[in-house]
Amino acid sequence: MADSDYSQKDFIGEQVKHEDVVTITRVRSDRVFYRQFIRDPNQAKTSGHPRWYGDKFDLKDDQTWTEHDEVHHVPFTTKKGRQLTVTISGWKQMLMRGTKNYKMNNHPFTLLQIVVRDQERNSIWKPMWLIVIGSRRDELSLVDCYQCYRQRYDMEHLFRFGKQRLLMTSYLTPDVHHEENWFKLTLLSYVNLWAARKLAVVLPRDWEQYLKTNKSIKITPSLVQRDFSRIITTLGTFAKFPKRRGFSSGRIKGYKKAPRTRHDVIKKGSKKSTENLKAP
Repeated sequence: MADSDYSQKDFIGEQVKHEDVVTITRVRSDRVFYRQFIRDPNQAKTSGHPRWYGDKFDLKDDQTWTEHDEVHHVPFTTKKGRQLTVTISGWKQMLMRGTKNYKMNNHPFTLLQIVVRDQERNSIWKPMWLIVIGSRRDELSLVDCYQCYRQRYDMEHLFRFGKQRLLMTSYLTPDVHHEENWFKLTLLSYVNLWAARKLAVVLPRDWEQYLKTNKSIKITPSLVQRDFSRIITTLGTFAKFPKRRGFSSGRIKGYKKAPRTRHDVIKKGSKKSTENLKAP
């Protein structure tokens, strides 16, 4: 699952190379897609390049929309007891424009429109558009795709907490394997916070008066982390105390470490000064 920044062909074109990956991304409401062109077998072949794209499908122009291939209505109740209905409409075998490096005409996808309505059938939010692409996308129903994408909001909170509190992106190393191990370590620390949530005690700061007065406060990962030093001391450990083993002999004489692989520095383009653009 990803947001609309990852709905471009340079990202999706790499994901479709993996057979067991299904990518669900949100798209902007001003995108333009195309129906897959189906050639009439009785029509005589013409010279020139074969046609790949069919009718235009403009998301901001409902006059270009064709009849949807599938639709589902899913009722649900919010935390405040509000009754809402989610209408999921799907168009299959859709295409987006490709490039020389990414032949997107060979990778059709399913386009979803998500509309949330209240009991009076009024739309309460702007329609949300999703694309589901991958060779195994048909194994997922439209409802499954929508529910999977809803998990992205929980994942965004995880990334935010991990970057701010668990040092998820603070470990700098040129080795990708080491970076992946560090990322897994931060996830394990998050699991420990979740496992210790029932043992944590709310420790409000001096300025957090709402935590002092509210007895039914929900224990968040931040609150568990604040009290985790006390929790970890009550558990004990089976590890033995370290023993001094003397001084290391160091590297063997004559050993020469291989130099690190050098990579080109990626520089962002500098903005041109407005003074140089002025007419003399």
